[in-house]
Amino acid sequence: MSPKITSPIADILDRALDGQDISPEDGVTLLHQTEPAAIEKIRAAADALRQQQTGETVTYIVNRNINYTNICEQHCSFCAFRRDEGQPGAYWLDWDTMLEKASAAVAVGATEICMQGGLNPTAKINGGSLAYYERLVTTIKDKFPALHIHAFSPQEVQFIAREDNLDFATVIQALAQAGVGSLPGTAAEVLDDRVRRILCPEKLDTDTWLTIVKLAHRLNMPTTSTLLSGHIETVEQQIGHLEQLRQLQQASLAAGTTGITEFILLPFVGQEAPAPLRKRVGRDQPIIAEALLLTAVARIYLGQWIRNHQPSWVKLGLAGATEALRWGCNDIGGTLMEEHITSMAGAQGGTCQSAEDLVGAIATLNRPSQQRDTLYNKVSTPTPLQIQPN
Repeated sequence: MSPKITSPIADILDRALDGQDISPEDGVTLLHQTEPAAIEKIRAAADALRQQQTGETVTYIVNRNINYTNICEQHCSFCAFRRDEGQPGAYWLDWDTMLEKASAAVAVGATEICMQGGLNPTAKINGGSLAYYERLVTTIKDKFPALHIHAFSPQEVQFIAREDNLDFATVIQALAQAGVGSLPGTAAEVLDDRVRRILCPEKLDTDTWLTIVKLAHRLNMPTTSTLLSGHIETVEQQIGHLEQLRQLQQASLAAGTTGITEFILLPFVGQEAPAPLRKRVGRDQPIIAEALLLTAVARIYLGQWIRNHQPSWVKLGLAGATEALRWGCNDIGGTLMEEHITSMAGAQGGTCQSAEDLVGAIATLNRPSQQRDTLYNKVSTPTPLQIQPN
């Protein structure tokens, strides 16, 4: 017999399971729960919503991550990846190396290349930043036109626009013409400027992030969405972030435009982060229990609006990401082949998984698996090959 959960928890979960949007106050109430029986009830509700909205099948993608440069003008307080030009460890991939990495991904059946990097003010072609970013895409798309390019966060869109004195729409349209198929919803961190002033004071503000994502949707460019959690933000700010995403998605779908394809929780890894924030947070690795509760509440809060939820195996480890599939997630992410931003922060989850690793992890839950593409279409011929990091 399951433990009895009293109101208001039962009322909140019942309304969510009936398809209603819960309020910010409801979300905060759920995140403040500490009793194991209440947390289990939240987990079960999130898992039931996942089943209602996406079924039993767990999806995954065969993809490759390319971090094309770590030279960056900004100094985010959580970042161990960035370098100044000329500093030891600074790099800037040349075109041949980019193509080699894409070729290795195609050889094992990847359907997506994900590209993100530092904001390198010297990365220009003929004096223009946009031309450099276009070349990043066309170098790969000209050789492998079937690959989906998932690249360039709202921060990079703003950076290009500033460097070349362009409006955001011009930048997004040019990137789409070059071959970008979707934008990562990263650089969101926490959509609360009180947090951003400490965490990433040089980054675009909340309104600008939302403006660029809304504009991308109007221009038929889908995006993902993320939340960097477990550092200095409060429970109220976590829910405020989810509320911003929910409102954005509701407006995009109401307008008949493309929208957010997935939500990814990114727990903070501080092991190699700059000392002030690391000292302030007081821990090096994510607290799995906190991440799982937030994973469940995100499923409940975003409800019918954002159906696909993915954990980060890089941050949680494959075992932690597999457990998150019981807390509302329906996708286990991608193979990546390499990952530098989180791994340089001290993450212990690794930088590469094979398709077999992901399928095997899913199988431990007795749930079926299915390879997908970036936009969650079924890939009819799954890739059986091992993927080796390069």
